[in-house]
Amino acid sequence: MSNQPIENFNWEELENKKKFADATFSGAKEEELAKLYEQSLSQINEKEVVTGTVVSITDRDVVINIGFKSDGLVPLTEFRDMPDLKPGDQVEVYVEKAEDQNGQVQLSRKKAKLVRAWEKISEAYENDLVVEGIVKRRTKGGLVIDLYGIECFLPGSQIDVKPIRDFDAFVGKKMELKVVKVNYSNDNVVVSHKVLIEKDLEEQRQQILNNLERGQVLEGVIKNMTNFGVFIDLGGVDGLLHITDISWGRISHPSELLELDQKVKVVVLDFDEEKKRISLGMKQLTPHPWDSLPEDIQVGSRVKGKIVNVADYGAFLEIMPGVEGLIHVSEMSWSQHLRNPQDFLKVGDEVEAVVLTLDREERKMSLGIKQLTEDPWTRPEIPTKYAVGTVHKGIVRNMTNYGLFLELEEGIDGLVHVSDLSWTQKIKHPSEFIQVGEELEVKVLEFDLENRRIALGHKQLQPDPWNAIEERYAVGSTHKGKVVNVNEKGAVVELEENVEGFCPKRELTKEDGSLPKEGDKLDFVVLELSKGERRIVLSHVKTYTPEDKVVEEKLNKKEENKVTLGDLEELSNLKEQMEKGKEQGKK
Repeated sequence: MSNQPIENFNWEELENKKKFADATFSGAKEEELAKLYEQSLSQINEKEVVTGTVVSITDRDVVINIGFKSDGLVPLTEFRDMPDLKPGDQVEVYVEKAEDQNGQVQLSRKKAKLVRAWEKISEAYENDLVVEGIVKRRTKGGLVIDLYGIECFLPGSQIDVKPIRDFDAFVGKKMELKVVKVNYSNDNVVVSHKVLIEKDLEEQRQQILNNLERGQVLEGVIKNMTNFGVFIDLGGVDGLLHITDISWGRISHPSELLELDQKVKVVVLDFDEEKKRISLGMKQLTPHPWDSLPEDIQVGSRVKGKIVNVADYGAFLEIMPGVEGLIHVSEMSWSQHLRNPQDFLKVGDEVEAVVLTLDREERKMSLGIKQLTEDPWTRPEIPTKYAVGTVHKGIVRNMTNYGLFLELEEGIDGLVHVSDLSWTQKIKHPSEFIQVGEELEVKVLEFDLENRRIALGHKQLQPDPWNAIEERYAVGSTHKGKVVNVNEKGAVVELEENVEGFCPKRELTKEDGSLPKEGDKLDFVVLELSKGERRIVLSHVKTYTPEDKVVEEKLNKKEENKVTLGDLEELSNLKEQMEKGKEQGKK
């Protein structure tokens, strides 16, 4: 390009135009134009959502004109849901700041979407509107729903009117919902799908209830199962099928015959219109098994079956589904003393029994097991085998306060009275001497074949030691003893040969003034012995108090009270008795 000046250029005309422009845009004209420019710009407020126009798109940002004096930039990542975005498109953005330090407006599409989402959720909540969301994932207790970009919680109990067991089946699917709770402070939204279903079912439910009658046969689906029965959905109305009405036979849990989501036919047994409770039955759709009980089953017949229940009083034997007979515990063994039925039978045992009674009208049957074997009391050798004086061994089967029952053999029991367990020990309960299940040797004391009773004794296996005790434990003699029990009245003392004596509290004090404890071994003096009452009275105090001093104290006491001839004779006898006891103690 040439740097030579332009020839023939009209410099005068250019100067005139400049003067005209200065005159036109100076003063009031300039202010007026500035005012018009300001009015052409949009009035925007911070923290609100506005609509803008896409001016251009770069690799990182989208330039948006919101009618302000400067354009705003929004990261391109906030438009991932708009892959076809192009200049000229209208979009909503959130004004974070009208003008930053660089004089540029700060915008956010992400926040604009959140604001609009909360507005829609609030509108749906306040106006009870139906909205549509997408199930994002499963969470503890329910599902997470994407509603306008906001994560909402759908509790498991609000998914359907029937219990849902597979939450994963809903992930990724669209679902119509209603907003039932909004907590703006915690950004917490709870939705429900169940409320939509309930409204649809209300009319159907009312129609079913209006047409419901006892004896009506319906079809339903098992929606829940418990130990006591199953709940069946009859098409919007639930009914209870109790476990006892599922089958004529005995079952321990409904899952033995039924399963969840199974379609079943049931009959209406009862209906409470006020409480809207429906009792259903299934076994009632089939004939009662007792009606098909074979005629050849009579009293005396032998039947086989399975034990289905064991109670304290006996066991129930099912001889065919729905037909049971009771085996009372007294019919399980020839033993006269009742035992626990669980000692003989348990659930699931297959046994044979004899029909003892049968009432087809009342549908009752009693059975017996012991009748399958011979009655041991009818055997001819029993009276000789258990004659008085014979010695036997048996197993302790049961105890009472007054004694224990000993099983000598199957069906033959005998009673050992508590007083016949020991010659020397004072036993209040048999458990102090022996335990159930242990073996005990006994002697027959009485035998009554007619009443099937045998009286037994254990102590009779040994001679009565009290015959020798009278001489061994003479009054005044001293013996070693072990304190086995201490009470308010004194102490029980165990002497040699399992002989027990009693030491009164006043005679129990040690020489240092203290009282002995259980387990202490001390010397004791015999104060009194009664063979008839089998009683020995002891004293520990006398072991450290001189005998002469005792006599002297008694003499002094009698002197103070004017000793009589009879008193002197009593003291003389006392001294003589104590000396005799001392000599025997030395022996």
